[in-house]
Amino acid sequence: MLRIVETKPYPDQKPGTSGLRKKVKVFQQPGYVENFVQSVFDSLEGFAGDTLVIGGDGRYFNAEAIQIAIRLAAANGFGRIVVGQHGWLSTPAVSALIRALGAFGGLILSASHNPGGPDGDFGIKYNIGAGGPAPEKITDAIFARTKTITQYKTLDAPDIALGRLGEVKVGAATVAIVDPVETYAKLMRKLFDFEAIRGLFASGFRMKFDAMHAITGPYAKAIFEEELGAGAGVVINGVPLPSFGGHHPDPNLTYARELYDLVMAPDGPDFGAASDGDGDRNLIIGRGQFITPSDSLAMLAANATLAPGYAAGLKGIARSMPTSAAADRVAAKLGIPCYETPTGWKFFGNLLDADMATLCGEESFGTGSNHIREKDGVWAVLMWLNILAKRKISVADLAAEHWRTYGRNYYTRHDYDEVDLSAGNALMDALRARLPALPGQSLGGYKVQAADDFAYHDPVDGSDSKGQGVRVLFEGGSRIVYRLSGTGTVGATIRIYIEKYEPPTGDLGQDAQTALADLIGLSRQFCEIEKRTGRAAPSVIT
Repeated sequence: MLRIVETKPYPDQKPGTSGLRKKVKVFQQPGYVENFVQSVFDSLEGFAGDTLVIGGDGRYFNAEAIQIAIRLAAANGFGRIVVGQHGWLSTPAVSALIRALGAFGGLILSASHNPGGPDGDFGIKYNIGAGGPAPEKITDAIFARTKTITQYKTLDAPDIALGRLGEVKVGAATVAIVDPVETYAKLMRKLFDFEAIRGLFASGFRMKFDAMHAITGPYAKAIFEEELGAGAGVVINGVPLPSFGGHHPDPNLTYARELYDLVMAPDGPDFGAASDGDGDRNLIIGRGQFITPSDSLAMLAANATLAPGYAAGLKGIARSMPTSAAADRVAAKLGIPCYETPTGWKFFGNLLDADMATLCGEESFGTGSNHIREKDGVWAVLMWLNILAKRKISVADLAAEHWRTYGRNYYTRHDYDEVDLSAGNALMDALRARLPALPGQSLGGYKVQAADDFAYHDPVDGSDSKGQGVRVLFEGGSRIVYRLSGTGTVGATIRIYIEKYEPPTGDLGQDAQTALADLIGLSRQFCEIEKRTGRAAPSVIT
């Protein structure tokens, strides 16, 4: 039975392209999920009788929020609601399902790489019919609605059994509980040479994949261990847990240190990989060789035609502004464009939809292609495996060969987490004030070629994005970038990106932190990080 519930707005339910993210306890407030989901539906048009996909990463409160969303979707007129078994769907799998089913859109219940558990984080994101995150015109409309909402529509209906495959009726809507892996795996088979990858594993190639007790465990077990024959035990931490086993499900060198140490050992496996809470990020390590996300994008682009799905070549490459310029050098050799965009997958989505780019990536461990409209952790691992199988080469040798061809962009990111927001804003304002005087100056022995607050004109929709991060660009290809990020739920994060280009004839085998030591020191001194924030060292180094 339809029930209309009177409600009042909650403060600050503002979604970004990553959706609405708050602490679990915030989402557990009576009516909080209902208000936000109803505001999403109130901001959409033309979905009566259409299909909505719903899934999440299995974090704490995932199942409860999905039950609420199902009742609201049925009450608001969706005709078919497709939900992953147990409520599980990786973010890439939601995008794949939306596109495969021709669905109107989807709800993703996740806070991505943020911690889970009763005291952890939760989030809800709406993806459009193309499979990607809602554009600003929709998220702005959702936020406006959250400030004026007075009622939500729901059904007096019991919870459904999320673990049981099949279809049930909720009101007039049909709810289909589907295998969360099936559609996604089918797409991967079209893109990659599974027979070649099976041969790689049959040859004795050893791999470890850390699912971090997050959503990619079922995908990795089904695809790597079973279908590709990597064997049982390849996937570690493979069971999704509400608190991610008490760990931080972010596949970087801090939170995936156990995997890093394992693969970097002389007798370690040939290849190591990991993914994050909702499955859209990836970590790539070869025996003795960590591959930065920036280098990974460049190396995948240089070898992409070895995979069947990309045999015809690439239309272009897109990278976020903080990502190193390594991909630019590959694009130049291939004779294709390389687009530098603000951080946020929606900018890539525009280029992909317009068929202007094929591969895209962010330095924050996210890589993807035109197969869906999200970054995709398992996809990136499969692309690497396909290339290694075809090239019959180790990760370390492939990296060395790449750098001998293109030179090396030494690169690191230093994060200062949970900084007071006012202190972070003051730091960025002080940097912006210094920009006009910088060109031509020498800083720490590096001559400034240009300095700006990055702005982007979208070649597809004509929109302009300003204030995307302070860049100090030095002659010879080195640079320092400063950004204030709000992807967490407490305070803000100051991210400092340091990059130094070494041409093919230079020393290409140094440790990145060693090679960048002078620029790292300069980056801290220039922005007065300790003076302004009280932080003497970063929280995370990648």
